[in-house]
Amino acid sequence: MPVTLSEDAFFIDGDSSDGLQMQLRQSISAAILAGRVQIGDRLPSSRKLASHLKISRITVSLAYQELVADGYLASRDRSGYFVADTAPVAQLLRSDRKLQTNVIDWPRHLARSFQGARLVEKPSNWRDYPFPFIYGQADAALFNHSGWRSCAHRALGKKDFDSLANDYAEADDPELVDFIARHTLPRRGIAARPEEILITVGAQNALWIVSQLLLKEGRIAAIENPGYPGIRDIISRTGCAVVPVDVDDDGLPPDAVPENANVVFVTPSHQAPTTVTMTMARRRALLKRAAERDFVIVEDDYEFEMSFLRAPYPALRSLDTDGRVVYVGSFSKSLFPGLRLGYLVAPEALIREARALRATLLRHPPGHIQRTTAYFLALGHYDALVRRMRDAFQKRRAVMAQGIETLGLQTSHSSVFGGTSFWMQAPVGCDTARLAAELRGDGVLIEPGGPFFADPNSAPNFYRIAYSSINAEQIPEGLRRLRAHL
Repeated sequence: MPVTLSEDAFFIDGDSSDGLQMQLRQSISAAILAGRVQIGDRLPSSRKLASHLKISRITVSLAYQELVADGYLASRDRSGYFVADTAPVAQLLRSDRKLQTNVIDWPRHLARSFQGARLVEKPSNWRDYPFPFIYGQADAALFNHSGWRSCAHRALGKKDFDSLANDYAEADDPELVDFIARHTLPRRGIAARPEEILITVGAQNALWIVSQLLLKEGRIAAIENPGYPGIRDIISRTGCAVVPVDVDDDGLPPDAVPENANVVFVTPSHQAPTTVTMTMARRRALLKRAAERDFVIVEDDYEFEMSFLRAPYPALRSLDTDGRVVYVGSFSKSLFPGLRLGYLVAPEALIREARALRATLLRHPPGHIQRTTAYFLALGHYDALVRRMRDAFQKRRAVMAQGIETLGLQTSHSSVFGGTSFWMQAPVGCDTARLAAELRGDGVLIEPGGPFFADPNSAPNFYRIAYSSINAEQIPEGLRRLRAHL
């Protein structure tokens, strides 16, 4: 996008024997040839540039006029000077840059590689597809845009300037932490002091911090299978042993947790991806086993707000009397995924370590985003949004459930609390990765089940379809197209 260039981008040398006009002309043309400025960019006014360089305005004007004559700049009435469409941008220079990237053997220099993780693919242009049954994307029709703008504007005001401009160092926005402590966590039965809360860049960041603190080579982590692909990738980077535990209709079976496990990661409210909810009996049994075997439980409590079929069960941490449950929450799922704002709740000793680790990476999430979110929560916009989303998702779920039954599609597990997706099972022998590729050509997006399993080849016929990003009116036709490809 064209920009107005800063006068700081251009230089002259007061000790040079070359004239000031020639130096300025060379400075501007070199910037254009080097690609530091782009076609259409606006040059500083002659007055501003002359004042900055401490030279006469006529010197700047003459340099500009010479560059116009040579095709570097174009003059527009009452608008100033711009990099011209005819500017001789050096193509050879661009080619040289491309060739120079091959000088260094990066694979040899890299200490480790972070590519190759089996993650769920979400096309960036998913909105271009008429039937996007993909999970975790925001529906713009449901979001309170005016409310968010108002809160952002308020956070930018003079009264809240400190939240925007100050460096909190290792701290977080006190208003956001206070709201989480006094309003969000009590809804899950959790009591926590501000010292036991850390703001994170989404749940993924919280899970990474916890994994770095609790796991290393020689330790053992148990994860759900199938489960959230992101946590499997995060844990594997610590060098610990990863043990997948198969889930059933009641969630993760506590008796199947390895006796020597150090950390167990669970999604009890809406298991990812099966959507099942861990029963109260299982929750108590898991806590009992954790106490007996002395392991830590990391609870990712995503989507608890979307319990529209029944009231949600209390969080595992609310039932914990030993302080061994680390709780991860997020506003990214219920507000919008691009927000990237979550929180970690744990005993103060662990939060101190987590805060120190976070500081080495990013210090703290942006203060303005924290304060805007705090206002959005405190002014009631968040609760109203959640109610609107619940109503919409309940209707969409009913339409999808009816379509699944009518078309004879098979669900694998079923949520009794709500959520935003169905975990499906295709006929035996169906490769859902191939199915997804075929459906994409027919305008339908689904998520193959392979990335959710520890062994992607063990169950290739599972897939997930979500209703959070698709209108109810589109669901029946999308399901019919899905059924036609099975």
